[in-house]
Amino acid sequence: MERSIIHERASFLRDFVFAADDGIITTFVVVAGSFGAGLAPSVVLTLGFANLLADGFSMATGIYLGAKSEVEYEKSKNDPHWESDSPVKQGLITFVSFDIAGVLPLLPFLFAIRAGFSASAALVGISLFGLGVVKGIYTKKSPVKSGLETFLIGGIAAALAYAVGFLVDNFVV
Repeated sequence: MERSIIHERASFLRDFVFAADDGIITTFVVVAGSFGAGLAPSVVLTLGFANLLADGFSMATGIYLGAKSEVEYEKSKNDPHWESDSPVKQGLITFVSFDIAGVLPLLPFLFAIRAGFSASAALVGISLFGLGVVKGIYTKKSPVKSGLETFLIGGIAAALAYAVGFLVDNFVV
């Protein structure tokens, strides 16, 4: 396979994994922090969707501007063998991946499931593990090891967010 095609596919995989992982984690940290602070489910949904759309857009534009800068820099070096990825395509992959994956932690609250936080945590854990498995398959690494790595990193972020929400609610406010 031609090197530029491999590079382009690797860039898209990077953007997909990065955005999906960040979408799941950042939305769930909003859920975990809100739940830790004892906020109502309607507040969890409001904050979650605000985060989902604004952060997804911010990440997409950041990837677009970063990729565009990379393209412009490489063009400035007049390399005749250089071929660029599409910054617009990279931004779109980032936005769509972030928002689709990021809505998962909100589903239990959206459907008013009684144990919303527990259901959200379980869904997030399964989603993070699954994302890691997919990454492992594409990179020809151990899918289980990759799944556990992604799960553990996301779990640490969620635990930190819950602790901050709990501590602020109980000791600061």
